[in-house]
Amino acid sequence: MRLSTLNFLFKSLLLLTITTSLAAQNAAEASTTIPYSGTWLSVVPPLLAIAIALAFKQVIPALFTGLVFGVWVIGGMSFSALFTAPLTTLEVFAVKALADEDHASIILFSFMIGGMVGITSRNGGMQGIVNLILKWANSVKRASLATIGMGLSIFFDDYANTLVVGNTMRPVTDKMKISREKLAYLVDSTAAPIACLALVTTWVGFQVGLIDDALKSVGYTEMGGYGVFLQTIPYSFYPIFALFLTIMIATTGKDFGPMYQAELEARNAGGVTSLNLDRHPTEEILPVEGKPYRALNAILPFLTLILVVLGGLYFTGVDPSMADQSLRDIVGNANSYKALLWGTMAGVLVAAVLSVIQGILTLEQTVNALLKGMKPMLLAMIILVLAWSLSEISTQLQTSQYISSMIQDTLSVHWLPLLTFLLAALTAFATGSSWGAMGILIPLVVPIVWNMMGAQGMLEPEYYYIIYTTIASILAGAVWGDHCSPISDTTILSSMASGCDHIAHVRTQIPYAFYAGAFAIVLGIIPASFGFSPWIAIVIATVGMYLGLRWKGKEA
Repeated sequence: MRLSTLNFLFKSLLLLTITTSLAAQNAAEASTTIPYSGTWLSVVPPLLAIAIALAFKQVIPALFTGLVFGVWVIGGMSFSALFTAPLTTLEVFAVKALADEDHASIILFSFMIGGMVGITSRNGGMQGIVNLILKWANSVKRASLATIGMGLSIFFDDYANTLVVGNTMRPVTDKMKISREKLAYLVDSTAAPIACLALVTTWVGFQVGLIDDALKSVGYTEMGGYGVFLQTIPYSFYPIFALFLTIMIATTGKDFGPMYQAELEARNAGGVTSLNLDRHPTEEILPVEGKPYRALNAILPFLTLILVVLGGLYFTGVDPSMADQSLRDIVGNANSYKALLWGTMAGVLVAAVLSVIQGILTLEQTVNALLKGMKPMLLAMIILVLAWSLSEISTQLQTSQYISSMIQDTLSVHWLPLLTFLLAALTAFATGSSWGAMGILIPLVVPIVWNMMGAQGMLEPEYYYIIYTTIASILAGAVWGDHCSPISDTTILSSMASGCDHIAHVRTQIPYAFYAGAFAIVLGIIPASFGFSPWIAIVIATVGMYLGLRWKGKEA
């Protein structure tokens, strides 16, 4: 009797243990299951972020609201989940984004290059470069080309570009009777485009961080984020054409639209009067008074940065065991985060040492200049962290899978680059932030194009140009919208630094932006999306732009 009782108790205990384990396992699975993933609700967080950004023209509140809604959806849309969503957004998703090693590298790189801009501005190196260019600008054509050349030389940061070039070239262009509208256009149309295209800029860390994160979410392993960014450069048609158009206008002396009228008035009015516009949103870092302005103090740090980054890419990407490794293989396998960190650290050290040993800056002044240069990067880093967090939420909710499943049978993936270009342009135009448009769209669109390529049988290396074109279209569309937007930070800075009425600047620049944008769409994005060579497209479009300017343009 006792034996049978013990046997019964043993079996009951065993059954209870198994049942409890299964219940615990099911509970754990249930707790990690997201009820609304892969449904229409998964699309709401990014769309909500875009809608709020368009309505209120504020990127950070837009991203945060989209994040909070996404966290609420993940929590099952209960009342308690809604109450705790803002806390969870920061506690879980923002912290996770910051804790990622690659993300931290991007943040450090961005802050360091901003600090280097601050030191080289404060030690007079930037002004030294400017002074070298000014010696050559003794006519309308040369003054215009000097403005463009200076904009291209200060490629590493769009804010530094607009403030330095606008303020420095204004007396020269006034003397040559070039309108303030023309100066503001040349400043604005070289700042963001070159910062978007150059190999090492304050934009690169932001762009590479978004691209790398989006590619990792879909399992892309062909190359790293920096390698993919390099592949997108020939597909960034609008920034390329915007730069080419400034050179064409400067060399031919022809203009059209409101700009022609502004130039005509400037030539006939006997000069340009200065406007009382000395305030701009971002504080300019001025060189120390009474110290020499040596161009070498800016050239050496940035040359060091570029060389160390290139060396770092080679050092981290080369595989001694692999024979006949191509440059693309080396860059693709390289650890771009390490290379960028090494380069910026080396550049900052060179800039600091040059400033101190020449007696231009004290150690305290050098540190203050470093911190002052870092300050403008804070807003961008906040946007980046929120964008990374929204990307993680979209991944958990399977947003891209849902969208791609809805359109993969009705829309060819070849048309996605055009749609993303237009959407990025609209978002950047309404918000005034090209970085905000990139931060919202890259994490959303890259997985969509990847899934659609898979569904349409194009997930092969020979079709990867579609990925490159799509990413480039987001970057280019963001720059286009930024150029046309009256609330864009770089547009405001360009008009303020050039002493130009802001609305006059926007009114005269928009026709040029539409001109370059139309060629970018018709002869760039659409043909390249179907496999046409981007290099041939650039040549054809450049010739077309030049002929159109010669045909319709007028000399003031």
